Amino acid sequence: MSGSASMFATNKSSTNGTTGPKEPTYFEQQRSVLVGEVAQSLEHVLQNLNKLNRNLEGIIAVGNEFSSVEALWSQFENVMARDAEAEGGQGEAEEGHAAGGAEGQGK
Repeated sequence: MSGSASMFATNKSSTNGTTGPKEPTYFEQQRSVLVGEVAQSLEHVLQNLNKLNRNLEGIIAVGNEFSSVEALWSQFENVMARDAEAEGGQGEAEEGHAAGGAEGQGK
């Protein structure tokens, strides 16, 4: 009996809080576990954002390599559009002249 009485006395003195360091409560233990998990998850998010940033930088670099090709094709398109307008304008003038000449001869 004295063994259980001394055990009770030990438990009573540890819950008193005046002697020794205080043990964390269940809430504090769970909170520290969850805070650790959140910190680890945020670290994974940061790593994945860094990977995404590197990939986007690579994509932008590849896109920038094609800027000179795009400029060349734009010039080609503009020249072809001007030539098509010039040919279209000449063709309409010739058609109008030919149509007008046919009417004049028919009278």
